[in-house]
Amino acid sequence: MTSLIPNIFNIKMNQTNQQNYSNVDYVEKNLISSTSEKSLVLEINKHTTSFTDSKFIHQNNKLETTIQCIGSLYNQSCLYHNLYYVDSAFMILTVKGQHLPSYSVRTDAFVLWPTTPNKRVFDSYSDLEKFVRTVIDPRIIPSVTLHFGQPWHFNIGHALFDGLYSAYVALIRFSPRHLHPFRILAGVDDCNDCWSEDIYSRFGGLGILKQRVLNKMSKGNWFMFEELVMGSGTMCQRCTQPNLQLPGGIELDASRLFRDRMYQQHGLIHPIIRQKSSSERRTSHDLLLAYIIDNKRFTSGDRKEIDAAINEINNYTNFHLNKTTNRTTKLQWPLVRVSYLFYNQVRAQNLSSIQINATSTDSRSPIYELIENNFIGQLKILRQMDIHITGPGTGQMYQTFLSDGSVTINLG
Repeated sequence: MTSLIPNIFNIKMNQTNQQNYSNVDYVEKNLISSTSEKSLVLEINKHTTSFTDSKFIHQNNKLETTIQCIGSLYNQSCLYHNLYYVDSAFMILTVKGQHLPSYSVRTDAFVLWPTTPNKRVFDSYSDLEKFVRTVIDPRIIPSVTLHFGQPWHFNIGHALFDGLYSAYVALIRFSPRHLHPFRILAGVDDCNDCWSEDIYSRFGGLGILKQRVLNKMSKGNWFMFEELVMGSGTMCQRCTQPNLQLPGGIELDASRLFRDRMYQQHGLIHPIIRQKSSSERRTSHDLLLAYIIDNKRFTSGDRKEIDAAINEINNYTNFHLNKTTNRTTKLQWPLVRVSYLFYNQVRAQNLSSIQINATSTDSRSPIYELIENNFIGQLKILRQMDIHITGPGTGQMYQTFLSDGSVTINLG
């Protein structure tokens, strides 16, 4: 089976400005085929310039809703400026005669029908402004919000690669917003112990807003999203591509961007960058670290064979390590150390001995940004993996987080 990882031997430079240009070039070269689409990009760039200068007041500071959309109607993503929300529904406020593109989007790959905001049309802009200022007086939700729906977010594989990843691809389409902090508006079920929600919050940087909570709060109350992106369509890992890669993983460089942001937002040094070959920054004396990921589909017979293989490889490695204590001895190939990994047994660094008292005004734990969680512990292991061995299912989902030049082996 072909790996979901894009070509890890062909990595672009990791500077922010080059990421921006790379993605803008993609939009211009691959998505712009008509005069109207070129006008769309100019409009996006107008807002982008304001955003990258950290000025959150748009050049067009009116209160009406404006929309830009990219992609085919089946799989399009849209950027909405001043998108309103009331009584559990999105609402567009516009003026008669104002042209809007087709703005229906799919926010959940498992829901076959699109999300189409309601629309209210005013005779003039002054009527619209008067309505907003004197009638509804909405609570503004500032900056960028990324919206998607996600079933089964109790399963980390679905949570990350059927929900968060596909939505992030939509955000990359409106570069450079994917490089800045954003809020997540998540359509998720009630769950008391879904640690994926903390990953969502850290990944975005501005926290998570649950749509079911917004629905309750919006009964008779108006909210306005300053900028909202939605439309993840069929860009999830379950949405098979002809090249068997993650959607957008190659043409938008989305896999690498997603991986790098995940490490960055969880406070970890990014994986080693290798641009040409897996041998970069490795020598024949380096001990390659291989991990076999536990999988519920392994039979007792499978486990016996796996244990035997681990013992054979590690015994070989130990034997040759003892023979090559003299570092001048040249090995024909690197030695491999194999470990068997249960992700659910990985624990964060324990700092419980440090007592910090919270105050009544703390909105969350005062040490939230300073401590590790179990997922951070997992990322630390993934970052050092040279060989990732796994069976099908959730166990293989983390392969995207491997460092450049690493290898993943799917046991089938």
